[in-house]
Amino acid sequence: MRILLVEDHTELSRWLAKALRDAHLTVECADNGADADALLHTQDYALVILDLTLPRMDGLEVLRRLRARAAPRGQTPVLILTARGGLDDKVQGLNLGADDYLAKPFELAELEARVKALLRRSVGNESLVHSCGALSFDTVTRMFSYAGTPMALTPREHAVLEALITRAGRAVSKEKLFDEVFALADDANLDAIELYIHRVRKKLDSGVAAGAAGGAVITTLRGIGYLLQPRPAAPASPAAPAAPAA
Repeated sequence: MRILLVEDHTELSRWLAKALRDAHLTVECADNGADADALLHTQDYALVILDLTLPRMDGLEVLRRLRARAAPRGQTPVLILTARGGLDDKVQGLNLGADDYLAKPFELAELEARVKALLRRSVGNESLVHSCGALSFDTVTRMFSYAGTPMALTPREHAVLEALITRAGRAVSKEKLFDEVFALADDANLDAIELYIHRVRKKLDSGVAAGAAGGAVITTLRGIGYLLQPRPAAPASPAAPAAPAA
């Protein structure tokens, strides 16, 4: 999932971005309110983490403009993360449409827990575990397992599979996958998605080869996108003919 981190403190922004990427999230950063507002005009994010005291445009104004936009962009979840922790600031932020509010200083574990909760809501499903056949994704640990065995995935493989399993049974376009896997600063084009689909398929196939029952498969729908669904059961072998009577 791709999120926008709006923070003008350079070291804090780098530290937070690394922590969030380690949690298998795609992170874009903005260090001022005007750039954040411009990104929110044109890009789709699963979540915005927003400081309030920003150069070029105050965070509350960024939030106000976001909420004035049409759905779905105007409904993007927003977590305010700020040193302005007074009651008046908190009430104003929540009244303007923030979904959560965390004052600095904060514990990283608490921030990660709040981020995970908001991301579950952003996909319209607050279930703690998503499953497709033998494939499971735990939204608390943010780990995949296949027939109970943890899967080793690169960050981008993880992003591809998360986008598919949270929409299991529905087609996901290549463009949507690209938006969730790559940040704007990444040097990649749309065809890169095919490479990561291929890699994830190989890992799902290796689980089946290792004996995982009820696997999952990614189907390509030409001109539409990709679909994650339970792997069809193998047809039963025909029964051997009975031996002739003596």
